Amino acid sequence: MGFFKKIKEGLKKTRDAVVGQIDSMLRSFTKIDDELFEELEELLVMGDVGVPTAEKICKELRERVKKEGIKDPSEITSLLKEIIADMLRGGEELDLATSPSIILVIGVNGVGKTTTIGKLANALSKEGKKVILAAADTFRAAAIEQLEIWADRSKCEIIKQKEGSDPAAVIYDAISAAKARQADVIICDTAGRLHNKKHLMDELSKINRVIDRELPDASKEKLLVLDATTGQNAVNQAEQFREATGITGIVLTKLDGTAKGGVVLAIKDGLGIPVKYIGVGEQIDDLQPFDPDAFADALFSIKE
Repeated sequence: MGFFKKIKEGLKKTRDAVVGQIDSMLRSFTKIDDELFEELEELLVMGDVGVPTAEKICKELRERVKKEGIKDPSEITSLLKEIIADMLRGGEELDLATSPSIILVIGVNGVGKTTTIGKLANALSKEGKKVILAAADTFRAAAIEQLEIWADRSKCEIIKQKEGSDPAAVIYDAISAAKARQADVIICDTAGRLHNKKHLMDELSKINRVIDRELPDASKEKLLVLDATTGQNAVNQAEQFREATGITGIVLTKLDGTAKGGVVLAIKDGLGIPVKYIGVGEQIDDLQPFDPDAFADALFSIKE
């Protein structure tokens, strides 16, 4: 299946629920007026775009409609697609400029964090990069076992210690191994305990100190994995983690299982954090690099 078709199929629920309603609403209007913009804003909010972002989209749309002298409501869809693509653009590419580069993957339990790491490792390996996985979620024994399965599937080396070990020590070992074996990328799993934020912050701070000491000039990514099905709760999680640790990007999983794909806009526009990857299925190659134009195109491909 081609890249665009995969994204299009992955966004089917959001497209049917949100964009389908917008399309029907626009068809019901014969002219562009305040009522049209009010209804559009309401539909965007209902589609998990978030109030501030929905207001911003409608404001930009009003200005474009006025500037370009558009009178026909049917022409609004293409403008809306352009505005959304523009809003999502910027910072979506991973920074892996150095060898080794390091990717710290964080997120609460249950969002698909370990699976995401496995799929990301597989994608980078296919690009010809030598990847080492660091099993630094030592709090949960199953996480280490799960990561071992993914390491095997993606043919990557894994660095691990026993359950309950110091996560920062695992990261240290992984960095040492990466230097010795001339690896390109280290991907680190971390514990997902947001309810004990102080402990999690301390743990991540310690990990960051080890990374800064051992790889001071390396390219570093801190990716937060979020479950798209949780909608606005995902935005709240992103906010909390951003305050606690600083985040360079988002991986949004389970987009194919939800009508809440509008949350991508709430995260990028509302929090200023770029979406770097999206998960649109269960298969190993269903984690896709985020492409704002392909996303907007797929979202608005209403006619099959």
